[in-house]
Amino acid sequence: MSSHVYRTIDVPVSGGALRVGVWEPEGEATGSALLIHGVTSSHLAWPFVVRQLPGIRLIAPDLRGRGMSSTVHGAAGMAAHADDMAAVLDAVGIGSTTVVGHSMGAFVAVAFAHRHPDRVRDLVLVDGGFPLDLPAGVDPDQLVQVVLGPVAERLSMRWSGVQEYTDTFWRHHPALVDDWSDEVEQYIAYDLVPDGDAFRAATTYESMADDTRDMNVGTLLPEALAALSKPTLFITVPRGLQNEMPGLYPPAHLADLLTAFPQVRHVHLDDLNHYTVVMSERGAAMLAPLIRAELG
Repeated sequence: MSSHVYRTIDVPVSGGALRVGVWEPEGEATGSALLIHGVTSSHLAWPFVVRQLPGIRLIAPDLRGRGMSSTVHGAAGMAAHADDMAAVLDAVGIGSTTVVGHSMGAFVAVAFAHRHPDRVRDLVLVDGGFPLDLPAGVDPDQLVQVVLGPVAERLSMRWSGVQEYTDTFWRHHPALVDDWSDEVEQYIAYDLVPDGDAFRAATTYESMADDTRDMNVGTLLPEALAALSKPTLFITVPRGLQNEMPGLYPPAHLADLLTAFPQVRHVHLDDLNHYTVVMSERGAAMLAPLIRAELG
């Protein structure tokens, strides 16, 4: 039996409306959290985690340029996403809450805490939110390929439908092949939108490129991190987007970050990659207790 009742709402923001998933707990809610997905993802990345948090009201938007928010007009970037998150909380009647961000969503969470500090009680940053270990001198125009590789290439591809999209790109994806599930298939199907006579991934390349550049070479995130005052838990995993070692935060780079931000608590979750930390039963079983502990 489900621990939550799921619905979606559309929240007006600058340039259109965000699609937002809302999971209301069975019975009285004992807490709430805002869940923010990654760079080419959607709110359907979160059902595994939701099931592990009975009694908690969970709010998860499709960020502008993604999912069913892909038609929102205007530039993306961390400031735009942060302001959108304030509109989402307004729409569901939440003043201040725990904010959980995964991947790029963690960077959005940091920006949100900086621009709207009264809306953020504490932060849980899952494999993101702090500077990545990029090659020295990388050109901003090369950032998308350096950081995302095949993830970015997918956005320029076209498919005949869900079956071809699933079979040719996702079925043997190294990060998910050992953790395939009905939820992963639902996530994939949700990600496909019509494009003429074919279909494409819902995320717009322009939004993804704007965000990738902003979170790596923009000015807002360094300012936000320098001023970081909210209680913050930083969670990392050993493997990256292609299940490769090391992941987004190699040990030496991670050690430097933890020295630079001594106020941040850190937990490393073994035997997971950048996807499975949220999009698998075993990942959610390790991640959710950490989130619940932050909720108090």
